Amino acid sequence: MGQKTVLYDTHVLQGAKIVDFGGWEMPLHYGSQIDEHNVVRRDSGMFDVSHMGVVDLRGDRVLEFLRGLLANDVARLKTPGKALYSCMLLPSGGVIDDLIVYFMSDTWFRLVVNAGTRAKDLAWIRRHAMSCSVSVAERDDLAMIAIQGPKARERVLPILPAAWRTRASKLAVFQGGCFDSWFIARTGYTGEDGFEVMLPVVDAIATWTALRATGIQPAGLGARDTLRLEAGMNLYGNDMDEDHHPLECGLAWTVAFEPAERDFIGRQVLEGLGRTSDDELVGLLLEERGVLRSHQKIIPAGEVTSGTFSPTLNRSIALARVPRNTASPVQVEIRGKLHVASIVKPPFVRHGRALIPIQP
Repeated sequence: MGQKTVLYDTHVLQGAKIVDFGGWEMPLHYGSQIDEHNVVRRDSGMFDVSHMGVVDLRGDRVLEFLRGLLANDVARLKTPGKALYSCMLLPSGGVIDDLIVYFMSDTWFRLVVNAGTRAKDLAWIRRHAMSCSVSVAERDDLAMIAIQGPKARERVLPILPAAWRTRASKLAVFQGGCFDSWFIARTGYTGEDGFEVMLPVVDAIATWTALRATGIQPAGLGARDTLRLEAGMNLYGNDMDEDHHPLECGLAWTVAFEPAERDFIGRQVLEGLGRTSDDELVGLLLEERGVLRSHQKIIPAGEVTSGTFSPTLNRSIALARVPRNTASPVQVEIRGKLHVASIVKPPFVRHGRALIPIQP
């Protein structure tokens, strides 16, 4: 049996189909993955993401430490609670993990790392933190709930203490704030607006129950994956990993090469590539019947990294790594047969709006 979040029994009682995910027993869906996907696009849904790793870094040199550890530059963060998306790289340029870092104060930053990589992430962070006398604390006392969708924030605000509501309502995108022992951030992994709430484990079940009473529907990992893929968001282990660097994973925008004097792990290799790559990550639209899946071969060259059926578009979509400037269309090998697919620029859907034609 894998690890369980504090909400595990609640998920079981609510009819969730439980699967192993990165060593955690997590809900795949509560009956209909497509219904859960659609409710997030049209209204609001909530996800238990307590399996993610929350890590607090503290010390007088924590800013210096993170500027060397991460490919993006945390010096850009000036306002407490402001968030930044970044990759953490090997010296080879390969991606150890992608994460969100929050600037809490001059001596305190908070990271949120992926569940499947949290052990190796922590080992890597601790190894490098020693030279800067930075303390590394994994926050096992916190649970995490993501509430996403166009009506998510308006449904969440009424359940918060009255003293918190005004400030929470004014949080900017990619901005968080401390509310007593809670941390509420306007972030997510669905391409929709909403909150990600880090709260004490002891508050999690009551909060989940209160959120559901407002009409917010629980959603599982299945909908989370189709939502993030429609939004063109990478999944660690599929679209990026230790064998690929950010420049070939559609993540060049997360690498801060300026200022030139900032040296971060992996920079030397990326500079040696001329800050570019022979391969690139693109979007695919299948023009025929079928479903795109990871590891399918692309003709003339390349591979699907993530693929699914898009409930919003009513057609199959994918992210794929192909040689730069590959001409569209291409062919994808599905069960021994070649199917035509068009190359497009992701995202496919954002804020409930289709960015490419919807299949009738």
